[in-house]
Amino acid sequence: MKTKQLKRFGLLCMPLALLQQAGATVAVQQPVLQQAAYVVPTDSLSTANNEQPAFIPMHASAKKFTAAYIDEHDELLDKIKEQNNNSFQLIRKLFIKEGLPEELVYMAVVESKMKNTATSYAGAAGIWQLMPATAKTLGLKITAAEDQRRNIYKSTAAAAKYLSNLYREFDDWLLAIAAYNCGSGNVYKAIKHAGSRDFWKLQNFLPKESRDHVKRFIAVHFYYEEKGSFVTMTKNERINYIAALPKNTGAEDKEEKQTPAAPSSQPTVNWVLIAQRDGELHLELRK
Repeated sequence: MKTKQLKRFGLLCMPLALLQQAGATVAVQQPVLQQAAYVVPTDSLSTANNEQPAFIPMHASAKKFTAAYIDEHDELLDKIKEQNNNSFQLIRKLFIKEGLPEELVYMAVVESKMKNTATSYAGAAGIWQLMPATAKTLGLKITAAEDQRRNIYKSTAAAAKYLSNLYREFDDWLLAIAAYNCGSGNVYKAIKHAGSRDFWKLQNFLPKESRDHVKRFIAVHFYYEEKGSFVTMTKNERINYIAALPKNTGAEDKEEKQTPAAPSSQPTVNWVLIAQRDGELHLELRK
């Protein structure tokens, strides 16, 4: 089997004022998101001195697992991406609409390999592998005639709601992803036994399937995105990352929690998202 090189490029986000000061020329795209997810220093825009874009690296504890996982599954991951391009786009758009990081789409790859027909031995079904009781709590209809867990649009909307609730509960995407797999109760037990809310410290107190589930998500994220993001970091990693930014950027004061916000009738743009595509910087306004 072949192992593909994981390249790292920056997915950049910073206050709009800093971009204006930097004089960056970018293509503006809408619709907008609800809050910033990624923060990098101003000088990350500069390429005049061969500076590399800022990026969020992989945690050391995930590297061995990721290398082995990708070595075994790279061809499958390529096939999934090729065959489900429309589904990827739909899910991304729905997550953006709900103010969630669009990279959470890779959970569907881990959950079901993007197969809407998938059913687990425990009764979880659909692309998001929702259990019947959870699905009904989230407003999905499950009858003999219709199982909305297999409706990609409705099930993704339900998964977005579930993930939003879990993130509000834990304020940490890795813990939210773990709880999605094994339930909040098991995550709280692991926190208690480990005496820590850091995934990498409590992981061995989680069910093996759940800790591997989180690592598979990280591996798939890095494979497709070729970089990390705030959804592959613990809360403390996120805080430390922002704290290490140049103090004069003001980014510390502007960081917002990654929780969906109620839409405003008079939105104010506070952040922008920059991504490099086809050699150009693209900017998406974020509310």
